Amino acid sequence: MKRSLLAVVAVVVWSASAPSFAQDLTELLRADLRANKTALVTQAMALDEAQSEAFWPIYREYEAELIKLNDESLAAIKDYAANYATMTDEAAKDLLKRGFAIREGRTKLLKKYTGRVQKALNPKIAARWAQVEHALQAGIDLQMAKELPLIGK
Repeated sequence: MKRSLLAVVAVVVWSASAPSFAQDLTELLRADLRANKTALVTQAMALDEAQSEAFWPIYREYEAELIKLNDESLAAIKDYAANYATMTDEAAKDLLKRGFAIREGRTKLLKKYTGRVQKALNPKIAARWAQVEHALQAGIDLQMAKELPLIGK
């Protein structure tokens, strides 16, 4: 399943840079990515029924907010793809600013929701979830970095 998740990410990133792909395909792949991620989180968290009842509503709220950040990230990737061949200093500065804002937003969001998980369950479960989220996001980020070419001179 982990390879499947990374393959979906690669296709989403690639389709973001290929204008001939329909928006519907990108949304379908993103939905598949979210489903695979949820399955991985479910497996890694190994929560009992009572813990699940407390955790999953919080997780769904987190994912809803994360989707907004992911939309910003996808928009930045599309802008990068559109400007790659003719990248100006101003466009590069804008992409840097947006990229840092997205990373900071992810950290702030995870911090907010781990606090909620900690209150609803306990610090160990919150820490486990943060660890799982960091690992999954690191895998996604690595795949994206692998797929995107470096900015030229």
